[in-house]
Amino acid sequence: MLAVHTINVQLLGISTVHGNAAWEDTNKNAARCLYAFGAPENIHVFPGASKPLIRLARHDPEIHGIDGLGGVVGLPPADIPSVQARLEPSDEPARALKAISDAIRRTWKNGDGDKVTLVSSGPMTNIALFVSLYPNLLHGIDEFVFMGGGVGIGNRSSSAAEAAQIVLDAPVKKTMIPLNVTHTAILNHAIYKRLLSPVTPTTTFDDLPAASTKLRYMLSTLVTYFADAYKSTFGFMDGPPLHDALTIAYVAHPELFKVRRYRVDIELTGALTVGETVVDMYNYRSCDDTWGSSGKNCLVAEALDVPGFFEMFLDCVARCDLVSPLNK
Repeated sequence: MLAVHTINVQLLGISTVHGNAAWEDTNKNAARCLYAFGAPENIHVFPGASKPLIRLARHDPEIHGIDGLGGVVGLPPADIPSVQARLEPSDEPARALKAISDAIRRTWKNGDGDKVTLVSSGPMTNIALFVSLYPNLLHGIDEFVFMGGGVGIGNRSSSAAEAAQIVLDAPVKKTMIPLNVTHTAILNHAIYKRLLSPVTPTTTFDDLPAASTKLRYMLSTLVTYFADAYKSTFGFMDGPPLHDALTIAYVAHPELFKVRRYRVDIELTGALTVGETVVDMYNYRSCDDTWGSSGKNCLVAEALDVPGFFEMFLDCVARCDLVSPLNK
């Protein structure tokens, strides 16, 4: 939704990948969301890697539901024509890689156009394959922005560790939005009220307004499910964090973030720490000024202007309200 409705972002396409749910579900869900959010009809979903490069795929149904959109009500099913029209055929495994390369060529125009930013809110398998197969197109990429990892804390999955390291070694600017920062973007009770209705006054903490549109109701069902999962599993009592949306927020408004450049690597062999992001906080490793395998390869977000982010988020919901087919 943010990629579609943030004013200074032009979404070129979506590649899908294994992750919180199976690839087949993430593919359908992306198309369902594009339709629900009123995205331009030329924005399509391109199927990508169905499993990690080396390790077994791992999903999180207890957090995100069996299909990755647990608890959602009001999102159209994947089999309606308007959703199917967004889906590229899935009979060619490399379709996502071709779509990424084509988009860069069309946009970059061998230096006469604009560079592209690749944003990752899931495992970076597609991007790692692209980096490996199309090194000649890396000049057309302005930056890789990805949500994941942490400084001193970690997520549960290490399935795409090798892919993440391949991307970190690529000679392209990178920005990591770690859990340390995403865990501050809490969709609390006050924000939840404004999500439900931007105009209806409420008088008490428990006095929730009715959702003012069908789009807002649909979003609220996702938030409620996610909030319950995060409360029971991780002890988040004030509301769920909005992880992935921060990638688009950074692309559009980097001034909302405090970042610092570090050397970042992925632990690939530890018995207990495989997949952990290792951020060289104290500059132990000798590095050059490049963004690749020998340099300080990554900007790491360290803080977020939380009120500024949620104003941006709610502004996008308001713009989406005006065009979403759910509200017709």
